[in-house]
Amino acid sequence: EVKVVESGGGLVQAGGSLRLSCETSGFTFNDYAIGWYRQAPGKERKGVSCISASGSGTYYADSVKGRFTISRDSVKKTVYLQMNSLKSEDTAVYYCAKSSVCPKMGLPITGDNWGQGTQVTVSS
Repeated sequence: EVKVVESGGGLVQAGGSLRLSCETSGFTFNDYAIGWYRQAPGKERKGVSCISASGSGTYYADSVKGRFTISRDSVKKTVYLQMNSLKSEDTAVYYCAKSSVCPKMGLPITGDNWGQGTQVTVSS
C-alpha cells in the first residue's frame, strides 16, 4: 500500500522557519519524483516544490524560490521541505505526493489519494 505521511507543520511568526517531512512507504522510493503541494482555505491545491527521482532536479514555484529548499533521503525514504523567511501567504495545509516526473510547480493540481497533510500557519 502506497503511503505518505506529512509532518513538521505548526504555528510560526513571519520570518521564521519550519522543516516539513514526508515519510513514504509501499513503493520503490528511488523510482519516483516527490512533490510538495499546498492548499490554502478556499483556494486550489497548487505545487510548491518537487524533487526528481534521482534528486538531481529540484523545482520551485516562483512564490517560494530562494526561501524553500527540497531534499530527499533515500535511506529514510523521506523528503524534506525546509521553509525559511515564511510569510503569511505561506499559510496552508501542505501535502506530499509521488509522481513519475515533476509537474510544473505553481499550478493547480488535482488527484486522489492525498495524505492527511500538515498545517502550516504563519502569523504576521
